[in-house]
Amino acid sequence: MQIGIIGLPNSSKTTIFDALTREDVETTPFSSGQFEIHSAVVEVPDPRVDRLAAMFRPRKVTRARVQYNDIAGLVPGAGKAGGFSGPLLNAIAANDALLHVVRAFEDESVPHARGKVDPVRDLHDLDVELILSDLGVVERRLERLEKDARRSGPVGEAARAEMALMERFKAALESEIPLRDLDLTPEEERLVRGFALLTLKPVLVVLNVGDDGPADPSAILTYPHRRSAVIALRGALEKEIAQLDPEAAELFLTEYGISEPSLRRMIRLSYDLLGLQSFFTVGEDEVRAWTIRKGDTAVQAAAAIHTDLARGFIRAEVVAYDDLIAAGSLAEAKQRGLVRLQGRDYVVQDGDILNIRFNV
Repeated sequence: MQIGIIGLPNSSKTTIFDALTREDVETTPFSSGQFEIHSAVVEVPDPRVDRLAAMFRPRKVTRARVQYNDIAGLVPGAGKAGGFSGPLLNAIAANDALLHVVRAFEDESVPHARGKVDPVRDLHDLDVELILSDLGVVERRLERLEKDARRSGPVGEAARAEMALMERFKAALESEIPLRDLDLTPEEERLVRGFALLTLKPVLVVLNVGDDGPADPSAILTYPHRRSAVIALRGALEKEIAQLDPEAAELFLTEYGISEPSLRRMIRLSYDLLGLQSFFTVGEDEVRAWTIRKGDTAVQAAAAIHTDLARGFIRAEVVAYDDLIAAGSLAEAKQRGLVRLQGRDYVVQDGDILNIRFNV
């Protein structure tokens, strides 16, 4: 899973990147104007993995991972010429979701490009940039479809159907409605998957409120869009905590009344927005967390482990995480009848522990 961190220049997005990834990327009070991307792969913190590792004492523990990409600041007006340029568009489009950092703090040493901090305005400005970029993609696509739409037969029929969808997209974008707010069929989603449409992506809005801002983001703004969420955090403080060892970090969190580091909340919200969940495999060799989509079946979970397991799938031994913890051991869970045999169409639940029986 890849999440792109975007924001206007001097929005503090690199500070958020550092807090999430425990990196320390050099920042300046002014945008360099250069196109840069900083990336880091982060282990997903999950206390269930810790409990399972304590139970099975494996030789190896593997957590789920997510990659964060800190993308250069987006300058207002970049989308007016028909969309972002190739490298920048590709850098944003390559992500599964977007983490949109909005500055909501005052700092005289970091001047705001507009001279005044206004989170509502800044969020709207960047949304408009993404909308204009998508509008450019849609308009160019409509131009290409016009010729095919005049043809008869399957080619013309397919072009006319796609044109109808593109016209619908154009009307929404011209009304400043992000495409993720529209109802799309699975076939329509498949059709536009390769079009690099940015407003189709889930968005997590991160309000950096500084050291004294409100913990409730609704005190600053609301964001009533589908597949979107808003979170407020103290970016510089979270970055400082991220650089500490676990014991010192725990004391720091307690002192400042922070229930958990931002990384854990970010991951959870990101998973929810993307419709993702975790299942586990356990044993003496390894305890491992795997990421799949909500609604995925046992055979799809098997494929996430290895294609051979899906190809030769017979049955899945399944036990819920809470049931295993309550039983105290896998042997006791089996004794209590908590371990079930499920077929290939079983819908895997978040936290399931799976053992795939297969024959290739």
